Amino acid sequence: MCGRYSLFTEEENQEIMRIVRSIGQRYPENTMKLGEIYPTNQAPILQQDSNQIIPELCTWGFPRFHAKGVIINARSETADERPMFRKSLHMRRCVIPSTGFFEWSQDEQKVKYRFTMPNQEVLYMAGIYNEFKGEKRFAILTTAANLSISDVHNRMPVILPRDKIEDWIMTEEFAIPYLHARMPALIREWAA
Repeated sequence: MCGRYSLFTEEENQEIMRIVRSIGQRYPENTMKLGEIYPTNQAPILQQDSNQIIPELCTWGFPRFHAKGVIINARSETADERPMFRKSLHMRRCVIPSTGFFEWSQDEQKVKYRFTMPNQEVLYMAGIYNEFKGEKRFAILTTAANLSISDVHNRMPVILPRDKIEDWIMTEEFAIPYLHARMPALIREWAA
């Protein structure tokens, strides 16, 4: 599961700064959240627009139809079987740029960790989006945790290398098999 993630905009992180500036220019009065991103916050995604990939502002979480709250994650193993996710998986894939994601240990201490890519400032997560009552919303695809996170949590986001963003968004023949790819090893730090 991925219940929160980070989007820090340090000046040296030019990739994130470009995304944030692009949204700010298109939507000057936006309510984009930076820092620690919570479910239902508006945050940037990367999506297809004609034959290019652009940053877009989107709300985190698909609405639940018969209950309160939102669905923030979709299991990659079953997304193609679930009516809520199937069409989005095939036609509305997106990428969620981040500077890491948070998980809490499952023991009584509930230690909060931030997971990041080694030697990289940006961590890209695979996602899907849809429109609900005129509002664009996204969910993060998750998979079984690898050894770098499994002692903290049994799920992790589907992570994309930067050079596979376009393939994920635009090429279904790449995207569907990638859901079963081996995820990269991550590094963790204690998060306050």
